[in-house]
Amino acid sequence: MIENVEKFFELYRADEQLRQRVLAEESMYPGSLEIREAVAEAVLLPIAAELGLPFTVKELRAYETRIKIRNLKPDVPIEEGEPIDDDPVTYWLLDRGWEISEDAMEKGKLW
Repeated sequence: MIENVEKFFELYRADEQLRQRVLAEESMYPGSLEIREAVAEAVLLPIAAELGLPFTVKELRAYETRIKIRNLKPDVPIEEGEPIDDDPVTYWLLDRGWEISEDAMEKGKLW
């Protein structure tokens, strides 16, 4: 449920110990385009489920896409009851440093 993604990230932003735990587990994986979903499945989803906030990669992507669109187009109306997230967002699937840059592709340097 996308609501669980929202609740998880509210908790994540408020709880330093949770952020440190996620960071420690995430650091065991190299950042790359090929494994970004696998890292989310191996790190983020189990921790969220432990906290009683299970969600899927598909729900995580939907949440991140909605936040990214809102941040890119602040004039887009927010649906009634939709939380407003003024905090900087750390994306797991989008813009996580794991996407191939167009500049690198043009120069033939993917890594």
